[in-house]
Amino acid sequence: MALALTPRLLRRGLELFAVISLIGVAVVLVVFGENLDAVLFALAHLHWAWLLVGLGLASMDWIGGGTRLWVVARHVHPGVRWRDMVIAGGMSAWAAYLTPFQTGAGPTMMWAMGRAGVRLPEAMTSTFMTFVATVAFFALAGPLAIYLGAGRSLAAHNVVLGITYYGLFRASLTIFGILGVLMLVAMVFPVWLRDAVHWLATRAQRKSRRVAARIEHLREGIDRAHECLVAFGSPKGWLALLWAVLLSAPSHANKLLAGYVALRTLGLHTNFVDILLLQTFITFLLYFAPTPGSSGLAELLSAAVMQIYVQPSELPTYTLIWRFINSYATVIVGSLLFWRWLKRGVVGGEEPVVAAGGGG
Repeated sequence: MALALTPRLLRRGLELFAVISLIGVAVVLVVFGENLDAVLFALAHLHWAWLLVGLGLASMDWIGGGTRLWVVARHVHPGVRWRDMVIAGGMSAWAAYLTPFQTGAGPTMMWAMGRAGVRLPEAMTSTFMTFVATVAFFALAGPLAIYLGAGRSLAAHNVVLGITYYGLFRASLTIFGILGVLMLVAMVFPVWLRDAVHWLATRAQRKSRRVAARIEHLREGIDRAHECLVAFGSPKGWLALLWAVLLSAPSHANKLLAGYVALRTLGLHTNFVDILLLQTFITFLLYFAPTPGSSGLAELLSAAVMQIYVQPSELPTYTLIWRFINSYATVIVGSLLFWRWLKRGVVGGEEPVVAAGGGG
């Protein structure tokens, strides 16, 4: 199905993200920050060195995500520039925060890659491989954390009806495990995937002449995308995917480490591994949130979970720092860059950011 992201749609997503996030922070402030003096005291006694570390983490949406994209893109499009992929990776994260269920991430990544001279089939394959790397990373990192005994103390904290945070973590991990199996099948049997796409295209052709004309034009692209996917079945391709999985750690560092850095910014010392496990759990639950950038839900869920370690008067400040590191910073930088492109005429006022594609 065609997917068009126009500047108007992205601007609306930015507005919704800002409004819902503001409401979420306000609710946290009302529910947990009854003592305003204590909230102001926490704000006035931040450890600024750790806040600088947080700024470095926030850049991982761009540097980490862009480096991972560069590793897979250069395998099917030799000569692609690292700088261009850093921009594509960062703008992909930006669009993900402005659209429900992160649906804008893949199309925007492909559009930004197209600006750098990467054809749509290669861009689609590269985007798909970054998603494969993300799923593989979480599907492997989660069981490893459990095997090593990380976060066992979380089992003592109930959410409701005897359900623990640790139990929810293991349940959410199952979703990534299932996705990992599906991605592996697509990698091992790319012909099946190509034939399935052609079958869907044929079905669409029979229902609409207008769609039929567009599908015929895209069939060559489908076959080229299949060739790119087959290319990842070679030893060099599997090595590129392995690097992408490893680079998923810095790519998601702002989400996984934001909680620990926010705590240290407040002067709180906690078990690093337990906080890492909690942040992974929060990331799992928010990955397919229906609001733009998980706005509202992220603030409330984080406050509810992290009250184990954070005093009520410090939760509003913690939430602001945490959200700035894992999303607000990228939203601000990405918006400034995108509107700069608009002024320079790189994107027309109603020009689709991407004409066709899917989420990554």
